[in-house]
Amino acid sequence: KQAEKEQFNAETAILSPDQPASEPPKAENGEEEEEGECGFCVFMKGGGCRDTFVDWENCVKEAEENKEDLVEKCSQVTDLLKQCMDSHSDYYAPILVAEKHVEEQAVIELEKEKLDSATSNNEQEAPSHSNQK
Repeated sequence: KQAEKEQFNAETAILSPDQPASEPPKAENGEEEEEGECGFCVFMKGGGCRDTFVDWENCVKEAEENKEDLVEKCSQVTDLLKQCMDSHSDYYAPILVAEKHVEEQAVIELEKEKLDSATSNNEQEAPSHSNQK
């Protein structure tokens, strides 16, 4: 469960709709996107996963507004978005590469925490022989 949460948090860090672009890019049809929309969001909506991304974005916003757990609320739509991005990997390659890197780093950190925890537990469980005769 913790590993799932770590992976979801890593994906959410990559797929964050709350990061405004310094200058909103123009949409492919030449019309300007709504003011303040993040460059990442414009990019995501420019590919084949526009509708799936909008569903994901709405889920995230709703979870934040209602102070709900993103992992529980949006895991299904996140999976759908990931599948869509994989099937359109030619367009979404930069995001997929970054996501893979973040995921690998999360796994490394999780393994390090497990190792640190196991080492700490072993040190605490070791009996002290200094007071025995």
